[in-house]
Amino acid sequence: MLKNYLKMAYRNLMRHKVFSLINISGLALGMTCSILIMLWVKDELSFDQYHSNIDDLYRVMEVQHYPGNDDLITSANPGPLAEALKADLPEVKRAARIFWDTQMLFNYGDKTLKQTGRYVDPEFLQMFSFPLLHGDANQALSQPKSVLLTQEMAENIFGSADAAVGKLLKVDNKESYRVTGVLANVPENSSIQFDFLMPMQDLLSKPDMAWLKEWGNNGIRSYVQLQPGADVAAFNKKIEFFIKKYQEDTHIDLFVQPVADMYLYGDFKSNPKGSGKIETVRLFSVIALFILVIACINFMNLATARSAKRAKEVGVRKAIGASKSALIGQFMVESVLVAFLALFLSLNIAGMVLPQFNELTGKAISFDLSNPSLILLLLGVALFTGLISGSYPALFLSSFNPAVVLKGTVKLNKRVAVFRQGLVVFQFILSALLIISTLVVYLQLHYIRTKDIGMNRDNVVYLPLEGELNKRYEQVKRDLQQVPGITGVSAGSEVPLYVGNSTGNFEWEGKDPDTNILFSRLWVDYHFIETMDIKLKEGRTFSKEFGTDTANYIINEEAARLMQLQNPVGEWLGQDDERGKIIGVVKNFHTSPAQVNTQPIIITLGSGSQFLFARIATGKTTDALAGVEGVIKRHNPAFPFEYHFLDDDYEKIYKSEAIMGKLTTYFAVIAIIISCLGLFGLALFTAEQRTKEIGVRKVLGASVANIVFMLSKDFLKLVLIANLIALPLSWYVMQLWLNGYVYRTEVSWWIFAGTFITTIIIALFTLSFHAVRAAVANPVTSLRTE
Repeated sequence: MLKNYLKMAYRNLMRHKVFSLINISGLALGMTCSILIMLWVKDELSFDQYHSNIDDLYRVMEVQHYPGNDDLITSANPGPLAEALKADLPEVKRAARIFWDTQMLFNYGDKTLKQTGRYVDPEFLQMFSFPLLHGDANQALSQPKSVLLTQEMAENIFGSADAAVGKLLKVDNKESYRVTGVLANVPENSSIQFDFLMPMQDLLSKPDMAWLKEWGNNGIRSYVQLQPGADVAAFNKKIEFFIKKYQEDTHIDLFVQPVADMYLYGDFKSNPKGSGKIETVRLFSVIALFILVIACINFMNLATARSAKRAKEVGVRKAIGASKSALIGQFMVESVLVAFLALFLSLNIAGMVLPQFNELTGKAISFDLSNPSLILLLLGVALFTGLISGSYPALFLSSFNPAVVLKGTVKLNKRVAVFRQGLVVFQFILSALLIISTLVVYLQLHYIRTKDIGMNRDNVVYLPLEGELNKRYEQVKRDLQQVPGITGVSAGSEVPLYVGNSTGNFEWEGKDPDTNILFSRLWVDYHFIETMDIKLKEGRTFSKEFGTDTANYIINEEAARLMQLQNPVGEWLGQDDERGKIIGVVKNFHTSPAQVNTQPIIITLGSGSQFLFARIATGKTTDALAGVEGVIKRHNPAFPFEYHFLDDDYEKIYKSEAIMGKLTTYFAVIAIIISCLGLFGLALFTAEQRTKEIGVRKVLGASVANIVFMLSKDFLKLVLIANLIALPLSWYVMQLWLNGYVYRTEVSWWIFAGTFITTIIIALFTLSFHAVRAAVANPVTSLRTE
């Protein structure tokens, strides 16, 4: 029976080639988009899931409460926290600290390599599944001055992983570290990335890192592995006020977040329960479903529209004994066959565009057809598409009464026409939603990129103060100031686009005892304000003419507002027993993404700068960079010249939004194309059905314009209805998305007007092809058989 079904399905496809091509092309486009999105979603959902202890691994999070500020949720913890949790709480099986990404220079013979790694506790290797290819995981990080390399790093330096173990590496041209093991390369779908690992005790032994041992400072990440079956909710209640045990005046509460969630739910700025990449995953999952549904609607519409053509076939088959279930089976086989043909075509299309898709999303997704889960996913998509798109036509066609259909032409009842019209409306609702979403995402990105962030980020180059640069900073600064094209040079403790250091222990005249504001902290050199082109509102900047400036401060407008200082310049400000004066107030400038309110910031003149900043005159970039490179290599020859542009960093902050904007644009275009394919097919069928009517109207004097209007008006009404539904719905959806940004664009009326006009023009252009063709046809031809 199945063989007969397939044979009849094939004959039907060949008999109506144009409609078959429209169906297969529409489904193939829809399936291509859905497959690419599902592969991307699958990759996103796979992050960190490979750890064998994943069900028991948790990251320790802090909620910092400061009156006058929103609560700050961060993964930064005090250095002693992890050990204290393990010692005091029986639920904790293991605990490990991980420091932030750290770049270091490695030398071996004539090989020099700069890599990024982390300091970790020894139990890190027992908690997380980063297997060693060589070495003992229990002992590899137990000794000071030991280092673990990834396989790729070991091969780059020593030629092979085997040759690395036991060798000594010079680190930052200072100390020698012994390679005690080689790790397998870190998977791409790991939230924790590194090229090497070093013992945490080495970091804590450095004199300038003594602050990491104090409970009052947050600068390290803590992870715990709970006992199997531990009650996480009860554990969270138990540790909520844990830090108060060691620091009574703290404003910090604790909770743990599953490591399995930290990639997708890592953003606590806009949602205190955690959000982030999961929002994009959900959004594109919905888009994939939308596009597939639009493609399925095309199939349903064309199948029901052409039902009269197949009515006699159904009547004859029923008359000779075919059951309703057999007919449903036949039509379902036809639709599934079309879906699998579309799948074959979509796999070829997806294979061609996959490299560009990977480049756009920064992924390394591949079609591994030997992977059973991928095969099941692809077959599932095809089967789902075939069953959904064929379900209504199969039920509808199989329900014809043979006594009626064999007497003449079938007249479709109004319910069928209304259903088909409803499908067209639904198609264009989804298309309009995607168009508006694309426009709003683009406008928000444009707003962020062009917004005045309180500093001039253009033509600012910065580089790490490493090696000899810190010791020779003053001379380096003087030499850079002599480079043609350099208009300003300074240094700072952090890149000002994302200041992570903060404190809440400042006092000032008239401070409310119940007020404790969390200030961002930035240590800078002279001329920092001028070099970054941060606008001074009142007072002055740091100057060597004032020897006391080493104890003074500059604050921003937000800090002055929260401190309730009407005339802050000249007021005292201090921390512990040290006091200085506020000498200036600068305009607010962004030290965090647009999803977050402007932070109060205190700028201090002092040592501890990590980055050197230089402003380059417009049009002088190439020559100035060459000059900067010459100065840096002269003073720091052992380190490679490495630099970054501030505006590039700003773009990277919104990289995920930029990717989302581009993908939404592509998918909106494809959704419109698929919708137009369906409209094209329906217009073709309508023109065929009304050929004789058109001929009669032309003989009676109807003009081409009249006939085009007659054939198009019903479809244009549907597009109009779709817009009337889609516009308010899309306004609501995009307002929800924009609520995640403190600084956001406005959803203007012209977006909706433009979408409305665009969809009408696209629909009219699609319909006009067949309408004009039918209108200009010779009426003699269409009336010849009458």
